[in-house]
Amino acid sequence: MSKILQNHYVLAVHDLELSSRFFMDLGFEVSSTPPGWIFLEKDNCMVMLGDCPDAAMPADLGDHTYFGYLRVDDVDSYYEEVKTRGVPISMPLATKPWAMREFGVASPEGHRIMIGQWIG
Repeated sequence: MSKILQNHYVLAVHDLELSSRFFMDLGFEVSSTPPGWIFLEKDNCMVMLGDCPDAAMPADLGDHTYFGYLRVDDVDSYYEEVKTRGVPISMPLATKPWAMREFGVASPEGHRIMIGQWIG
């Protein structure tokens, strides 16, 4: 059976520059800028931001704005790093009953990401 090698998230955004700065504050780096797109990468994860000015704003979609869960190897240090960079924290760091220590962030347009580490 084939092996999945990497995650790629594709997000429709209204403001490519603002959205890309958010991901750079999470430690991502721009890897490519084809017309109408900005691709960013961190470790084995890629986020592909597409210029979609007519798309619905994620903040208006409620629960459907979650687009990803990033599992990290040291959630406490990553949490402190992104807080230092001014990333808006939507859910504070906490240990959950499902054996994860996790926190949430929100992009300027309302995309929500959970970030966590297995602890159990």
